[in-house]
Amino acid sequence: MAQKRSLGFWIATSLVMGNMIGSGIFILPASLAQLGTITLFSWICTGIGAMFLALVFARLGTKYPYTGGPYIYCKKGFGPYVGFQVAYSYWIYLSVGIAAIATAFAGYLGALIPAVAATPEYGSFSALILVWTIILVNVIGVRFAGWFQLIVTIVKIIPLVLLTAIGFFYLRPISVVEFNVSGQSDFHALSSGALMTLWAFLGLESACIPAEDVQNPEKVISRATIFGTLAATLIYIFATFVIMGVVPLSILGASSAPFADLAIALFGPMGRHVVSIAALVACIGTLNGWMLTQSQIGYAAARDQIFPKIFGVQSRFDTPIWGLVITGFFISAILLANFYVGVVEAFTHISAMATLCAIMSYMYTSIADIILLKREERVENVKKYGSLVVAALAFLYILWAITSVNYTAAFLGLILMIVGVPIYALMQITRDDHELQKNI
Repeated sequence: MAQKRSLGFWIATSLVMGNMIGSGIFILPASLAQLGTITLFSWICTGIGAMFLALVFARLGTKYPYTGGPYIYCKKGFGPYVGFQVAYSYWIYLSVGIAAIATAFAGYLGALIPAVAATPEYGSFSALILVWTIILVNVIGVRFAGWFQLIVTIVKIIPLVLLTAIGFFYLRPISVVEFNVSGQSDFHALSSGALMTLWAFLGLESACIPAEDVQNPEKVISRATIFGTLAATLIYIFATFVIMGVVPLSILGASSAPFADLAIALFGPMGRHVVSIAALVACIGTLNGWMLTQSQIGYAAARDQIFPKIFGVQSRFDTPIWGLVITGFFISAILLANFYVGVVEAFTHISAMATLCAIMSYMYTSIADIILLKREERVENVKKYGSLVVAALAFLYILWAITSVNYTAAFLGLILMIVGVPIYALMQITRDDHELQKNI
């Protein structure tokens, strides 16, 4: 890959924020409304855990600025097999996640064009069109995709922040009474909400993935990761507080476009169109960023012959073209298999499975950080112990998140992990050790 170092601080930060602030904040309030306003505390707990994870990725991204992010860290910490597991689960999580984002896109498009929401075929077709359009954007090049990401991130954050600020003047105190409407214990509701909100934090590690394209990676990756995660956390908490305080939970829980309903409550029917457009832009930006990071993970693993070589084949724009095409077909299959259950239900199922796959890569990364810290002899004791504590807290947070995974998502995630074992075995059998590129 050509080392043009085309991603500066703002583009790297927009990659983090853009990958986080997407379908999650625009559609999650509908799922969280089924639990109650207790989920505001779920956002806070998840935000704290996400900051621990962000600090882990910031340190590792500074110490090991190589394309591949968590795959690289886990390969160095555990060896090639766990490195493969992380790359594989990460690739799956991004594929499934992109399908969920495309599903959310179709939901908000249906708010603008009722025919899209009327039939599953139209919704599925619109999601597929979006996926393949973004693939084309990423084929053109990392620099182009990076600038595209910066622009759409700005476009989607401005109306979200403005809507949240205006909504503070329309809060309904009665909404606070609907604290836990799940019918279960507060702790169970809090934990369930934390797992759902974790979906909105996936992507916090995005600045680490294309590290070899980042300018001054030793500084930019760390700053972009921490700043982007913190800014997104604040937006999440305040925006959810406002939407739950303005829109009745009974309406919110049945909505496929919750922020559009907020806009209707504030500005009337015209507000729905404005917010739906902002949500569509948000989904486009997040999908673009996830597609970029996924192609880089596949490229890094293929470069080490842990993934099939076809994932490392590059176009004249220095982009892994065939990896993007394979990804497109896989995502298309997921969309076609899940779209007939309805937008919100499909989003909930798909995002839960993606979250579980992401959790596995986060878990391995937090432990890899501890292993690598123990190996680093030149790190100052105070700084070293501080980093060890942060990594341990990140791991404990992930353990808590795992306890909230539902049985269906756990089963599907387990099946996906098992399928990866023979794939790794096949790669080892066919690998040519003389051609193995030891790029690190």
